Amino acid sequence: MGSYDVRVLEPQTLTSSTPGALRHLTLFTGSSAGRDPRYAAAARDLASTLADRGVGVVYGGGKVGLMGEVADAALASGGDVLGVMPQALVDGEIAHPGLTRLEVVADMHERKLRMSELGDGFVALPGGAGTLEELFEVWTWQQLGIHAKPVALYDVDGFWQPLLRMVDHMVSEGFLAATYRESLVVADSPQGLLDVLGTWRAPAAKWSR
Repeated sequence: MGSYDVRVLEPQTLTSSTPGALRHLTLFTGSSAGRDPRYAAAARDLASTLADRGVGVVYGGGKVGLMGEVADAALASGGDVLGVMPQALVDGEIAHPGLTRLEVVADMHERKLRMSELGDGFVALPGGAGTLEELFEVWTWQQLGIHAKPVALYDVDGFWQPLLRMVDHMVSEGFLAATYRESLVVADSPQGLLDVLGTWRAPAAKWSR
């Protein structure tokens, strides 16, 4: 049984990741499993691969959907799994009971900040509106120079292709610089993902001189 750690966060700036140093990856994914069982299989494959490579998992702390699949697979492979969850969701009995550590925070804002602090990079698996919110926040922070960590899409069976077409449309219409589109890692296998993340370099911040 893992421990529950209730903490109060201090305001701080996110630290930059050392290039190639992946101690923990923050995973964003759905609290539902989706209709296709391949999503769950791919989530388990990624989580077990990370554990085998000695890369810890940071995620939202849930026991349901793809979140639960990620946690269970990483733990089964001997991986380090850190969950971060608001007190209200813990009270709703959604928290995974067997994590390496579960940090309980006050609200969703603190949850996202803490997950950003703990990870050396960010990977979005298939998910819904919450996954998109988390993805776009950390990708925007990267563009603004708030952090210098990679942001990636784990593109299971082309799940993210419609979104990527929209991102490309943003570039063609002048709302997103091509360099930031290029900074977004897209991979459809755990090995391919880790290979790119290991050599990734941060783009210049949007407002840097």
